[in-house]
Amino acid sequence: MEQLAPSGRRALVVMAHPDDIEFSCGGTVARWCDEGWEVTFLLATSGDKGSKDPEMTPERLAAIREEEQRAAAAVLGVRHVEFLRCPDGYVEDTVQMRERVVRAIRRFRPDVVVTWDGFRRSFNHRDHRTIGVVTVDAVFPLSRSGLYFPEHLAEGLEPHRTNEVLLAGSDQPDYLVDVSRYVERKIEAALRHESQVLRDRSRDEWLAAARGRAGFVPRGGAPAVEAFRRLRFGRQPA
Repeated sequence: MEQLAPSGRRALVVMAHPDDIEFSCGGTVARWCDEGWEVTFLLATSGDKGSKDPEMTPERLAAIREEEQRAAAAVLGVRHVEFLRCPDGYVEDTVQMRERVVRAIRRFRPDVVVTWDGFRRSFNHRDHRTIGVVTVDAVFPLSRSGLYFPEHLAEGLEPHRTNEVLLAGSDQPDYLVDVSRYVERKIEAALRHESQVLRDRSRDEWLAAARGRAGFVPRGGAPAVEAFRRLRFGRQPA
């Protein structure tokens, strides 16, 4: 079982949709918050397509899901949530998108960035893999050199070196975080996304389905873990 990097006190979690964080790394985030980390969420979309209701509109759904994400973040201990408001399903690997993530890295100056594993070999949601690749590119090399997006310097945003990235949803994880003490918080945060998790089932049915799911309920006395693929860049602290 890996230990969390002791030098990290700021984390930026960059994901595609509201509820991605709670399911993939909610326990890790809750643990970090309890240990005094400053954690920021950056969501590429507002999940404006995630409904089967024929009367729902993208605008109304986006507002609902943003509010649910803020409520879930509060359960985990996160105070700051931002949305890039790309249309759900249309996250693209463009210069403009990379600039927006680099800007966030230079603003929040994280020690660790968490994102989806956009390099996994098995099936991956398009928005997930795209934001994962964009974010890794933003960490290395783009945010590190002032020659990339030099207009940031005029705004007072200096280059920033983040030397550690944790990729969630990886099919080649090599970094496990024990979240046994944070399972209840993770579940409560996930349940704040009522438009998604309680859409077709009751709370009790959802909890029953969650049992045995990785990172939710431990099985056979084993710890509940969240698994990541860990990328490290540059010189590491002693």
